[in-house]
Amino acid sequence: MDEERRQLLDRLVALEFTAIELQLFLDTHPDDQRALADFNATAQELAGLRELYESRYGPLLSYGFSPSPRAWRWVEEPWPWQM
Repeated sequence: MDEERRQLLDRLVALEFTAIELQLFLDTHPDDQRALADFNATAQELAGLRELYESRYGPLLSYGFSPSPRAWRWVEEPWPWQM
């Protein structure tokens, strides 16, 4: 896996973690406007990064969440525990 792809995946993981943590925080602090703004900014950045990754390397999710312009290459890639 090339370095650019690895960096994109690392950033995606970090943003997903941040979004989940902010969502959990907002469950108990629903009126916190700063947390809501942070969540929305994180979600927007995450969506853009997913789009960028998928345009270069193919879908991140299966089950119809991410269309693919080319044939599957999942089995040719390292699995998460191989990285």
